[in-house]
Amino acid sequence: MTVSKCILETLKYVVIVIVTFVVLQAVVVVVHEFIHSTVAWALGHMPSPLDIVWGNPVTLKGWDEGVHYSQLYESGHFHAAAIIGVSPLIFHAAIVILGLVFLRRKGMQSRKWLFHIFYWFVIANFMELIAYITMGSFWSGGDVYHLCHGLGISPWIAFIVGLLVVAAGLYFLCRDIIPRMYAIFAQDNRLNQWAILLLTVIILFIWGSGLRVALSVYPHPQWLFAFVDFAAFIVILVICNPTRAWVIRRIETF
Repeated sequence: MTVSKCILETLKYVVIVIVTFVVLQAVVVVVHEFIHSTVAWALGHMPSPLDIVWGNPVTLKGWDEGVHYSQLYESGHFHAAAIIGVSPLIFHAAIVILGLVFLRRKGMQSRKWLFHIFYWFVIANFMELIAYITMGSFWSGGDVYHLCHGLGISPWIAFIVGLLVVAAGLYFLCRDIIPRMYAIFAQDNRLNQWAILLLTVIILFIWGSGLRVALSVYPHPQWLFAFVDFAAFIVILVICNPTRAWVIRRIETF
């Protein structure tokens, strides 16, 4: 493949990924808030699942679940607050786990664009999970806070357990799924392989948490946890480097 063709192919796929991700991220954000409100409604603490605070579907600003946690705590419904708070994170974790399993199926490799959509949907949900664990475990008022406050447990427990879950997901993503992405969308295009990897880690560790959230919470000490995301960003770049021997061997098996 010529250099010009590699560049053109890479640029086209980057644009496709950006458009795809913008749509999928909007879906994930709206679903996240609706899960909060639906669980609150099912537990009898919200008149309707539709009573969320509607935001901008383009900028994704202004969205809120509309759940009055202070009233739940005042009325002694601590466990309900914990369940409502953590419910979207359970959903995101389930999507990541099921998605990674689904993407490993042999039949998926022949369904190129279905693989594309599922891959970036998994990444969008994984991004949310990573952000809430690394940047939100000690953030008063966040989903993890309500889990910990509602159950009366230390946020360090949620943080450590959450990191273990994230680490397990990253292991399977790096070992099985990213090399498949290289094989399906960039078999003979090293530049596109790098583009796929960079887009993946930027979304997971910079756009979803890392820099974006760190800047929004600074000077609160919580911003220091952004270094967890920055470290993960570097580690995954090194591990999944398309030129590494183990990655090349994995690509050749697909």
